[in-house]
Amino acid sequence: MTSLNDPAPDASHVDDADSPEAAPSLTSLEAARIAVGALVDDGVEYVVVSPGSRSAPMAYALAEASAAGQVELLVRIDERSAGFTALGLALSTGSPAAVLTTSGTAVGNLMPAVMEANHAAVPLVVLSADRPEELLGTGANQTTIQLDLFGEHVRFAADVPAGSSPLRAVETAISAATGAFSDLAPGPVQLNLSFRDPLVPRPGEQLPTAAGRSKFRVATEPLTMNLPPAASSLGERRTVVLAGHDAGPVAEAFARAHGLPLLAEPSSNARFGPNAVGPYRLLLSHFGPDAAQPIERVVLFGRPTLSRPVSALLARADVPSALYQPVPVAWYEPGRRTELPLESLADLADFAGRGPSDWLDTWLLAGSAAQHALDGVLAGEHAALGPATGALVWAQSRGQLVLGSSNGIRDVDLAGLPAAEPAATVYANRGLAGIDGTISTATGIALGGRQRTTLLLGDVTFLHDAGGLLLGPGEAVPDLRIVVLNDAGGAIFDLLEHGAVREAGGYPDAVERLFSTPHAVDIAALAAAYGVGHCSVSTTAGLAEALAAPLKGRSIVEVRTDRVGLRDLHARIRAAVSAAVTGVLGG
Repeated sequence: MTSLNDPAPDASHVDDADSPEAAPSLTSLEAARIAVGALVDDGVEYVVVSPGSRSAPMAYALAEASAAGQVELLVRIDERSAGFTALGLALSTGSPAAVLTTSGTAVGNLMPAVMEANHAAVPLVVLSADRPEELLGTGANQTTIQLDLFGEHVRFAADVPAGSSPLRAVETAISAATGAFSDLAPGPVQLNLSFRDPLVPRPGEQLPTAAGRSKFRVATEPLTMNLPPAASSLGERRTVVLAGHDAGPVAEAFARAHGLPLLAEPSSNARFGPNAVGPYRLLLSHFGPDAAQPIERVVLFGRPTLSRPVSALLARADVPSALYQPVPVAWYEPGRRTELPLESLADLADFAGRGPSDWLDTWLLAGSAAQHALDGVLAGEHAALGPATGALVWAQSRGQLVLGSSNGIRDVDLAGLPAAEPAATVYANRGLAGIDGTISTATGIALGGRQRTTLLLGDVTFLHDAGGLLLGPGEAVPDLRIVVLNDAGGAIFDLLEHGAVREAGGYPDAVERLFSTPHAVDIAALAAAYGVGHCSVSTTAGLAEALAAPLKGRSIVEVRTDRVGLRDLHARIRAAVSAAVTGVLGG
């Protein structure tokens, strides 16, 4: 983190004291106009504003820029929702997005979004308004120490004193946020802007004549790419390609070029193509050290976050692994992982080699048998359980798909059948994999991408951010379908060790209350309170019909199901898959 008077990354100084535009006599609104102009010039297209008094100069300056068609404003009364909405906007546009708050606890509410942006390398710009220096430490209302609030979670932080020009601080902050400095991944930044009274326009000032937005965004299709076939001179190795979160289509292209099986998480945006294997995490034990065809090497793209079997594979000392890392990443510290980081695809090719003639075929055969067995178990269930819901949402989503943390994304990872071509661009908050802010993130993604978006999440995740449904009159309404798997609690814990503790009988009530967190919320009534359409389904046929309905604006599809028997369902899936794969591979 860097203060305004500290050296910035790859910059000698960010103090504007010697700059002609840094006159200390700037009014608050004049300073705010300089800040907004710099933000717009440096590529900020969206600013999410939470109301407050000390941030008024920025709000008025942003209103002027919005009326002039220079920036798009969104208003959210909850700063946490505002932060995650800006996060979603940055994710879908690929440009820095800003969030403005007043001073005090308002700034603290941004911490979860800033933490997620840090670990996911998202260019989130925090504009925190502050009291002037003479009020700090005096007990003045809503006054605290704001500059160091986010600590190491921001790439850069600047304190701009009242009356000073924020120009250089804004320019440095945007450079840091977008990864313009060497050895620094993109990520969140903070501009702590102090304002002194008066905080409002002078008498007689008014907004400029409204102008239409000159910028527009064309909805993009999911990305694919091609690489030349692996050179015949490369050695043959039983390598697998793991595509973790944000791996991108290069992982699919690399696997295809080298004749290697592709094991791709849903949010990798690489889970497609002829080499992709669906329920891969249930197959890894069949290619262990004692198998007829053991895995010899692993090539990793992106960040693996979902599966313990994958983590166990990467932890094996007898299986060398390499990580494709052409640019700095934010999710691990150098030297803290065992994979060999490689910057070029040529070096990665030398490490991975090319697959033996029967290596990919064996994986695809096992994957097909596993998928068939899994589908057979789910077909025997009339109710729309988690894996079946995940498979349907995955198959029918177009445009953009957002996957909530907890069981939702894991259900898709287990049961979602890879397609020949990607059907939707997939997003998920996997930086810290929290459940907070998911509806708000999806709203930002839908508005920034300007195309229909589907969100799959569990009921606890939904309730955690129910306030994200609140849109004031005149606010942009996204085309967003929210699929809520409602099993009246946190079902993921039944699939972890806590489920075994419950079954053992010693702590059943404690597990239910402290982990499953049961509830009886009427989601239909909640949807009505926020003016959002709602329908309820309980079968896979009903869900398929709801997903096929035209989408305009926001709607909630509540999938009512039961947590009872979920642990048994997954046990039956594992048993069926194991039997099927053993049958085709032998052993």
